[in-house]
Amino acid sequence: MSRYRTTNPATGELVEEFPAASDQQIDEALDRAHAAYRQWRAVPLEQRAALLRRIAGVHRERADELAEILTLEMGKPIAEARGEVALVASIYEYYAEHGARFLADEKLDVAGEAVMRTEPIGALVGIMPWNFPYYQVARFAAPNLMLGNTILLKHARNCPKAALEIEALITEAEAPDGVYVNVFADNAQIARMIGDTRVQGVSLTGSERAGAAVGEVAGRHLKKYVLELGGSDPFIVLDAENLDATVSQAVRNRLFNGGQACTASKRFIVLADVYPEFLDNFVRAMRDRAASLGPLSSQSVVDDLAEQVDDAVAKGATLHTGGRRGGGPGAFYEPTVLTGVTPEMRAYSEELFGPVAVVYQAATAAEAIALANESPYGLGAAIYTSDIAQARALAEELECGMVWINGTSKSAPDLPFGGVKRSGVGRELAELGITEFANKKLVRIP
Repeated sequence: MSRYRTTNPATGELVEEFPAASDQQIDEALDRAHAAYRQWRAVPLEQRAALLRRIAGVHRERADELAEILTLEMGKPIAEARGEVALVASIYEYYAEHGARFLADEKLDVAGEAVMRTEPIGALVGIMPWNFPYYQVARFAAPNLMLGNTILLKHARNCPKAALEIEALITEAEAPDGVYVNVFADNAQIARMIGDTRVQGVSLTGSERAGAAVGEVAGRHLKKYVLELGGSDPFIVLDAENLDATVSQAVRNRLFNGGQACTASKRFIVLADVYPEFLDNFVRAMRDRAASLGPLSSQSVVDDLAEQVDDAVAKGATLHTGGRRGGGPGAFYEPTVLTGVTPEMRAYSEELFGPVAVVYQAATAAEAIALANESPYGLGAAIYTSDIAQARALAEELECGMVWINGTSKSAPDLPFGGVKRSGVGRELAELGITEFANKKLVRIP
């Protein structure tokens, strides 16, 4: 029986179920993507760019319809859903505009002639999550379609309607057959696809566990991989300057997308002289958002989050607000604030993928940085302070892929995205995103 199902998280209602792919359909998809690559790589850059512009245009034309699917399948508020569609369109437009420059030959300053060319490598497998169903696909697909690779896309099991819509709108934009193929595959089929000679690489955005499994298979078959995994981003507050605005940013970043974002701030590390006022205001603001927070993506997400919170409280953490499921059949969980979280608690080292914040007190900036770096993750971080010079210096000490000063992580096509440690391998977006799955070919005439 298929596990690709659309379930409304606000009601728990099963809306529609979709058949999983057979092994024969997987082989046909591999054949289509591989055959398309041989043709697509030879298409002039301006024609590839034109396809990306058409894909962006279809996103904008159908923005309301696409947004409604996100609200149905994973509970995203409609305003946030429209924002995701707009971001996706801007990513396709960005690579249409800048792709040719990124892919231009680079002449090396050596005797004789030497040129580095940036060329595609073949069909790629993409494995994408449910929390940003269109955006996660776009940041992988847009640069690689511009580069000349082709895409086999395995989406999350709880957003099949979004997955099919992406394939349909790319087809509507007149993409050649096989350039982008959706596959409702299972884990065994994905492993077989990664190892297939018709596939040259794999990109996964998801959990540590999934990333480790995909990386193992890819390594065994000597395939290039990019892994964008979890995060437990620190939000460091060094002084009381503009504290009301800082608290507002903290709450907004923690609760955006229902708290279901790898780059959401999850650990709030506050210097001692600011801590009491910050905590009081933060708890009040989180509590005030309880009535307006939508459902999480599924009941299983709520179950996982509740277990992490209950574990922390049972072991001595202080619960300041929240910590309860919503009433009724929907996948609701209250905005929650914990303090006194210690290393023996799951909430100390695990990612909290929902509206739960942990607040820590630090005596000095050095102690705050040490606590921030103690996490096994290294995706993003935020520093709030009136001393920009100090923030720049502290940013160098943070073990992560992205640091925001007096701001929090906000994706944009021209900003590289990625982390270190258990947050993953590789980068997406900006120029780096178009070269991850490229052959950097040297052409040399001595």
